[in-house]
Amino acid sequence: MGSLWFGLPRLPEAQFWVSLARIRDSVSLKMSTMDHVRWLSKPSLKRPVIVTAFTGWNDAADAASNAVRNLIEGWKAQPLAEIDPEEYTDFATIRPHVRLKEGGARNIVWPTVGMWHMAGAGGDVILVLGPEPSMKWRSFSEQILGVADHFGASMMLTLGALLADVPHSRPVQIIGTANDNDLIERFDLQRSRYEGPTGIIGVLHDVCNTLALPSAALWAAVPAYASQVPSPKASLSLMRRSCEIIGTPAPVASIMNLIENYEEQINSLVSDDEDLAAYVERLETMTDNGMSLDDEVDDGQLQFDFAHDTGDDAADAATLMDEVEQFLRDQGDGK
Repeated sequence: MGSLWFGLPRLPEAQFWVSLARIRDSVSLKMSTMDHVRWLSKPSLKRPVIVTAFTGWNDAADAASNAVRNLIEGWKAQPLAEIDPEEYTDFATIRPHVRLKEGGARNIVWPTVGMWHMAGAGGDVILVLGPEPSMKWRSFSEQILGVADHFGASMMLTLGALLADVPHSRPVQIIGTANDNDLIERFDLQRSRYEGPTGIIGVLHDVCNTLALPSAALWAAVPAYASQVPSPKASLSLMRRSCEIIGTPAPVASIMNLIENYEEQINSLVSDDEDLAAYVERLETMTDNGMSLDDEVDDGQLQFDFAHDTGDDAADAATLMDEVEQFLRDQGDGK
């Protein structure tokens, strides 16, 4: 009996297993079905751009998820499909909610990744929003890419948000990355150089690369000292940048009304703490002097400067962050 591996070129062991995994994943994806996709409509879409955001690890200050939510609402996008959460969600971590219907009947609302579609000036768009899956990320990615293949998607665009040493009082910095040379040149993006832990966004881009589907990622930098406050300012920046790429105007009216309240809340937080005020002032000076995120790191996963402090400085930083978090909790309780 002939060997399955007969005639294959010799590769270093590590490279061999990586290549084998690529072949296996490519074959698996080509043969996969959308077993866990529940269709809600069957529109005729022409090479749509798929825009995704997931709550959780990739969504600092809820900026990415709220950006896609505002796109769905602002564009009045129509339901397309949803992914059955049973296979991909740890319900002990991301719990379903009970809602009461008219007459007192109870209804369970499951944490589900949904899809919506709309036709814009720049073409058709599919919007994907929901919690980051807890397990079976490759299978989950197959469901998303199955939908992309079904409609002949032209591009995958993921939105995320990260904590960084940036002031809330300055324009939001957006990092755009891609591995496709055409996308990098066309939309003024960077080639991703990040190495380290990743989320479902990283897995989706890996699968897109395997299937030769162009993909790009947009990351908004939000202030680490205000991580518990949803940032409509960062959401707005993500919406505008993604819509530049899509070629369709962003529906910004509703979110613009939230930015003033956000800045007032953060200004109140900062003014109540001299150390925090001094820290923010330092960040403002650095930003005004031209410091960008590229000056700090190679890619979108940034480190908060407090993590690098030692000794008394580290203790002071930890105390400051504890005070900030307590302030935010008090604000949430209406105290």
